Amino acid sequence: MLIVMGGLPGTGKTTLARLLAARIGAVHLRIDTIEQAIVRSGVTRHPVGPVGYAVGYALAGDHLRQGLTVIAESVNPLGVTRDAWRDTAVGAGVRVTEVEVVCSDPAEHRRRVTSRSADIPGLPLPDWPQVVDREYEPWARVRVVVDTAGQSPQQSLALLLRGLASG
Repeated sequence: MLIVMGGLPGTGKTTLARLLAARIGAVHLRIDTIEQAIVRSGVTRHPVGPVGYAVGYALAGDHLRQGLTVIAESVNPLGVTRDAWRDTAVGAGVRVTEVEVVCSDPAEHRRRVTSRSADIPGLPLPDWPQVVDREYEPWARVRVVVDTAGQSPQQSLALLLRGLASG
């Protein structure tokens, strides 16, 4: 199965993806990690454009064809990227579930964005104006929505697990 997790920076995607991967024994594929590795290689600088996603689709497809469950985690801001993840699952012959992680409390979301530090060396984190101004198309398909506002990571994981079970 492919679980595609998207949402703006600071909503809790990485935290939830890590918790879910540990709970269900899935591969956590993080686009930030791929993009920063590409930058460290010296071939480009941030923003890297579509290359990080292209590598992610290929890796996800390989893992899925090996029978592994993959959690693909990224901002996933555009319909075209969401379609490409779905195409990856179809190509591998597996089911896909899309998850949008949101933080509905703007003050909490801003606090998260402005107080966090990078867990990937060298990864530039967006500031609050960059998060607010980021291109982010509304989702056009059915998805599981997890609102992390006012909840612990474990509470958000419980909501995510319920959403995955019902989807």
